[in-house]
Amino acid sequence: MTQSTLNHERASWLLALKLIVPSLLGLFIFFTPITLGGTRTIPLDHIVNALRSLLGSGAAWYALAMIVAGAVYPLVTGQWRRNKTESVFTVLKILGVAAALMAVTGWGPALLHEPDMLPFLFNKLVISVGLIVPVGAVFLSLLIGYGLMQLVGVLFQPLMRPLWKTPGRSAIDAVASFVGSYSIGLLITNRVYTAGQYSAKEAAIIATGFSTVSATFMIIVARTLDLMSLWNLYFWMSLLITFAVTAITVRLPPLRAMDNHSDYPEPEVAKGKRLSTAWHAGLAGAGEAPPVWKGVATNVREGLVMAISILPSIMSVGLIGLLLANHTPLFDWIGLLFYPFAAIWGLPEAMDLAKAAAAGLAEMFLPALLMVDAALPARFAAGVVSVSAVLFFSASIPCILSTKIPLTVGRIVVVWFIRVALSLLLAVPAGYLAAWVAG
Repeated sequence: MTQSTLNHERASWLLALKLIVPSLLGLFIFFTPITLGGTRTIPLDHIVNALRSLLGSGAAWYALAMIVAGAVYPLVTGQWRRNKTESVFTVLKILGVAAALMAVTGWGPALLHEPDMLPFLFNKLVISVGLIVPVGAVFLSLLIGYGLMQLVGVLFQPLMRPLWKTPGRSAIDAVASFVGSYSIGLLITNRVYTAGQYSAKEAAIIATGFSTVSATFMIIVARTLDLMSLWNLYFWMSLLITFAVTAITVRLPPLRAMDNHSDYPEPEVAKGKRLSTAWHAGLAGAGEAPPVWKGVATNVREGLVMAISILPSIMSVGLIGLLLANHTPLFDWIGLLFYPFAAIWGLPEAMDLAKAAAAGLAEMFLPALLMVDAALPARFAAGVVSVSAVLFFSASIPCILSTKIPLTVGRIVVVWFIRVALSLLLAVPAGYLAAWVAG
C-alpha cells in the first residue's frame, strides 16, 4: 500500500469522524431524553434549567436586558425603516420594555399583575425563550453544520416531499420543535433558508406547519386539562393531527403560491442508491463545514439576534393578546367562524371550544385555560388544537417575523385560520376517542 493510499484512507476516516462525532453529539443534546434530579427531558433543557437556577433572581434582569437590547437594535441598525411591519414591531418592542419593567418591578395596574397576565408572560415564556435560544445556538452547529442535515435529507425525501412538499432535511426541524422548542426549530429553519438550502415556500411551510410547541410544554397543557392519564394518546394524536393539517395547508393558498426556488436543493437519488447517496451527501457536507469554533460563533451570534428580536415582542404582543382575550369579546366574535367546524360532530360545548380555539391566536395556552372545566372530549380537543394551530402572537409569530422567511402578518393569520378550522374537524373526533379509551 502506497503512502498516498494511506493518506487518502486516513483523510476518509477523518472526514467520516467529522460527520459522525459532532452529529451524534448534536442528536444527544437535542433529541435524547435523560433523567437528572428526578426530571426527564433533553440535555439542552437540563442545561437551560441549570442555568436558570444558577442565575436565580438574576434571570429576570438578564431577560430585561435582552428586551432592552431588542428594542434598541432596530433603532441602531435602521431596521425599523425597512417596511411598515418593521416600524410597527419596533413600536411594539418599545412597549415590550415598559411591560417587562412592570413585570420585574411590580409597578403598574393590578389588572396586569394577575397570574395569567404579566407573570405568566415574563416568567413562563420570556425567561425560558431568552435562555433556550442562545444556549441552543451554541450546540446548533453540531446538528446542522457537519453533514447530518444532508444525510437525513436524502433518507427522508420519500416521506417529506410527497406529503409536505419539503426537503427530507426538514425532518430535523420538525423533530427539533417537538422535543426541543419552536424557537430552536425556527432557528434551524432560518439558518438553512439563509444558506439557500430551503426555498421561500419550503421555509414558510416548515415555519407555519412544523414549528409548534415542545413536548415539555405539551405536558403543561395536559396537566392543566387533566389529561396526563391519557398522555400517550394526547401526544401522538397531537403530533398526527398537527402534521395532517400541515399536509393540507401546503396545498392551499397562501403557501401553495410561494416561490419554490432554492440555491442548493437536495440531490436526486438513483433507484437502489439511497443509503450510499445519503452517506456521500453527509460526507460532502462535513467536508465543506467550517471549524467547530467558527460554526458555534456564527450560530451564537444569530441566536442572540433572534432572542433579542423575539423577547420584546412576546411581552407587548402577548400582553395585548391576553388583554383582548380576557377583557373584550373579540375572540368570541372570531370563535363564531369556527363554530361549524366543532358543531358538525354534535359536541355540546362546541361554541365554548370554538371561542377558546380563537383565543389561541393570542397565546397557545389560552384554549387550555378556557376549557379546564369542560367534559373530556372538549378538553382533549382544546389540548390538541393548542398544539396543532402552531401560530400565536405571544411568541411563535414574533419568532417567525424575526427570521428572514418572507411571511407577512396577513399571510400568517390566514394560515392560522385554516389550521384551526382543520384542527377542530380532526380534534373533536379524537376527543370522543379519548373519552372511549378513558371508559
